[in-house]
Amino acid sequence: MRQVLQFGSEEIEYQLTFVARKTLGITVQPNRHVLVKAPLGSSMNKIQSKIRKKAPWILKQKDHFLSFEPRTPERRYVSGETHLYLGRQFQLKIITDTTVEKVKYTGRFIEVNTRDRSKVEQLLLDWYHHKAENWFEKLATPLIDRFKKYNVVPKRIEIKPMKYRWGSCSTHGRILLNPELIKAPKACIEYVIIHELCHLVHRDHTMAFFDLQTKEMPDWEKWRNKLENTLA
Repeated sequence: MRQVLQFGSEEIEYQLTFVARKTLGITVQPNRHVLVKAPLGSSMNKIQSKIRKKAPWILKQKDHFLSFEPRTPERRYVSGETHLYLGRQFQLKIITDTTVEKVKYTGRFIEVNTRDRSKVEQLLLDWYHHKAENWFEKLATPLIDRFKKYNVVPKRIEIKPMKYRWGSCSTHGRILLNPELIKAPKACIEYVIIHELCHLVHRDHTMAFFDLQTKEMPDWEKWRNKLENTLA
């Protein structure tokens, strides 16, 4: 049966089944569904009490699965192919009648100028990385200033390709951001930055962590879902 537990600003929806076992079992699946198997005869109060104690772990696992690498189709880097930039779709246009190598976006196109088609992918990746450097700094600066009231400042913010994460925060205060984020809307990028800044205050996904994240970005769930839907 479907059940819902309120944990701070988060709702944990789970599927509850009663089985012949001695202890409560909780599983978070890769699709972020939560399955709870309870011993026969268990009371709902006892079940919810145990789930509440495990809520930070449940939310951490759901967040972990959400952070998996976007499941985008394999790119061929040919004219007419669709590519994203700041949440908008652009058609790739490859121009070989040129004497320079450059990338620019204009209208509904991202134009890659090069005589050598084998260089298209790397030129586009370099362009994305350059745009990420500019935009991530621009978006992060006011957010970092905002978090100074909590007496935290990241050691530095770096851009690093990551296979399974949008961002991460080390125990030493170094925040890493995936350059793939430049393909998402700006508010999605801000959500990831705020998420990692919150980790400077609260290391784990506790109720206090989610309360702080909600305080600093009340609609963060909207942008988390938008990020997942845009780049999945």
